[in-house]
Amino acid sequence: MDDLIQDYLHYLKVERGLSENTRQSYRQDLQQFAAFLQCQQVANFTEDRFLILNYLQEQTDAHKAQSSITRSISTLRKFYQYLAREKQIKQNPMLQIDSPKQGRHLPAVLSTAEIERLLAAPDTSTALGLRDRAILEVLYATGLRVSELIHLKMADLHLSLGLIQTLGKGNKERIIPIGDVAVDWINQYLDRSRNQLTKGRANPYLFVNFHGNGLTRQGIWKNLKAHVKTAGIEKDVTPHTLRHSFATVLLENGADLRIVQELLGHSDISTTQIYTHISKKHLTEVYQRSHPRD
Repeated sequence: MDDLIQDYLHYLKVERGLSENTRQSYRQDLQQFAAFLQCQQVANFTEDRFLILNYLQEQTDAHKAQSSITRSISTLRKFYQYLAREKQIKQNPMLQIDSPKQGRHLPAVLSTAEIERLLAAPDTSTALGLRDRAILEVLYATGLRVSELIHLKMADLHLSLGLIQTLGKGNKERIIPIGDVAVDWINQYLDRSRNQLTKGRANPYLFVNFHGNGLTRQGIWKNLKAHVKTAGIEKDVTPHTLRHSFATVLLENGADLRIVQELLGHSDISTTQIYTHISKKHLTEVYQRSHPRD
């Protein structure tokens, strides 16, 4: 089973051109499924749909998030299509398994006051604190994904024009405006912090760690959690929360949905439409707090 998983991941890289992060998600789902089959003393990828249903029920019983189970089904569906095409199986059991309806989940966003507290949390008198302030300002000003942020290079900055460029999902390049406040913090980081962290060594990436190397997703997440605690914010905040907050504040202030779609790098506008529901929720909350007849 391990060999088939490796062959499939190679196919996803070479023929489909999927990113490392996406392939890692497929790897995790398939290895978890293979481990379940081994526990059932099944040596090959099963063609028994009832056994697959038992696996999915086990995930439900383990209180896995519905989104995770839906992703597992999607992974298995595509993997079994590959196995059938490569004639590794005689029949595709996933053809008889329906995908559950995905419940609409409104992502968490931060209020303006919470954003201000979070941005002020890093100690900008230190090299790392100044770097973190610049990171938070960039995330909130541009809506970048964390994977896009850590791969942001010096050559991607066009600060005099108020623009940065990034390579998003599917290797799609996009140009994003960046506000004066975020530009100012980037310049402060470049002037006062970055050379101190790199110790003069060449590094193409904008944001670096204490050793002067590129940052990781885990590093960004860990630092953010510390600043959230300092800011006294009790919500479950991730780097993606700043992306959600970026999109929501644009829509609340009258931005066109198509423009927000372009800024976020969504290929399908239906992905962007989730933020209109957040905006409507906000309007309802304001109405309930403010209207004397409510």
